Amino acid sequence: MSRPVFRKAFLAPKYWLTWMGFGWWWLLVQQPYPLQLWLGKYLGRLMGLLAKRRTAIARRNIELCFPERDVKAQNLLLREHLEALGIGFFELGIAWFWSRQRLQKLVTYSGLEHLKEAEAAGEGVLLIGMHFTHLDCGGIFAALEHSIDGSYRKHSNPLYNFIQRSCRERFNQSMVMERGDVRMMVRRLREGRAIWYAPDQDYGAKHSVFVPFFGVQAATITATSQIARMGRAKVIPFTCIRKPSGGYEHKVYPALEGFPSGDELLDATHINQVVEQAIRQAPEQYLWVHRRFKTRPEGEPDVYTEVGIARGKRQ
Repeated sequence: MSRPVFRKAFLAPKYWLTWMGFGWWWLLVQQPYPLQLWLGKYLGRLMGLLAKRRTAIARRNIELCFPERDVKAQNLLLREHLEALGIGFFELGIAWFWSRQRLQKLVTYSGLEHLKEAEAAGEGVLLIGMHFTHLDCGGIFAALEHSIDGSYRKHSNPLYNFIQRSCRERFNQSMVMERGDVRMMVRRLREGRAIWYAPDQDYGAKHSVFVPFFGVQAATITATSQIARMGRAKVIPFTCIRKPSGGYEHKVYPALEGFPSGDELLDATHINQVVEQAIRQAPEQYLWVHRRFKTRPEGEPDVYTEVGIARGKRQ
C-alpha cells in the first residue's frame, strides 16, 4: 500500500467540520500531560453515565473474568476502567500529535533486544499487542525504536483516513495494511518485517476456536498461528502499561517457544494465556467495553442478554 497522499479535495467545505474537530483535538492534547490525565478521568466518569450500554458490557465482562472479586472490588475496577477510557481519548491524541522528543520523555523500554535480534537475523516478527485503552500509544512507542508495519480499518471519511494513516506512519517507513490483508502480511513477514497484530477480540465463529479466556470459553481466531507459520515468523508479545504516576512502561517479551505448534487449539490457548498475563498487570486499562464473549459455543446462551444487552442491539 502506498503512503497517504494529501488531496486538494480535503479543502472542500464538506470537510471543514472534520478539520475543526481535529484542530480542537490537537490544541487540547498540547496541554500539560498531568492535566490531560485529570481531565480524562472526569471525561471517563461522564462517559459512564451517558454510555450506559457500553458500561453494562464492561461490568458484565468484569463479572465474568474476575469472579473471585466481590461486588465492591468489581465496581471499583469498573470505575477505574471508565476513567482509563476517558484518559484514552487524550492518549490517542498524544500518540498522533506529539513530537518524537515529547513522546520519548513519557516512555521507558525493556526487551527491545528481542526485536533487534530478529531483525539482524532477517526474521519476520508477528508483534502481539492487545486492545488496551491507550492502544495507539503502544504502537507509536514501538515505532520510535523499531520500524514496524501495522493494519487498520479504513474510515468512511477520507480526510479522517488520511490523518489517521499519516499520524501512525510518521516515525518510520512502515506500511499500514487494511485489516484482513493476509497475503500482504505474509509477504512482509517473509521480507523480515515486524508487524503489529492484536488477536484478542471476538471476530465471530468463522476461523475461530473456543478456548478459555479468564476461565470463560471465548471465540479465539486461529489466524495468529497460521500467519506465523506461512510467514515463517517469530511471535513476540509486547505490553505498554500506563504507570500509576503517569508515563508508560513498554516491554517486549521473548519469542513464544514452540509456536506455532501445529495444534490450533493449543496455539489459541497459548495466545489467550499471554493476553491474560498482560491484562493482569493493569486490568483497568484493558478494553472491557468490547463484547469479548458475544460468540458462544453451540447451545450456550448469550452471556450479555441477562444484563439487558441484546446481541448487536440497543435495549
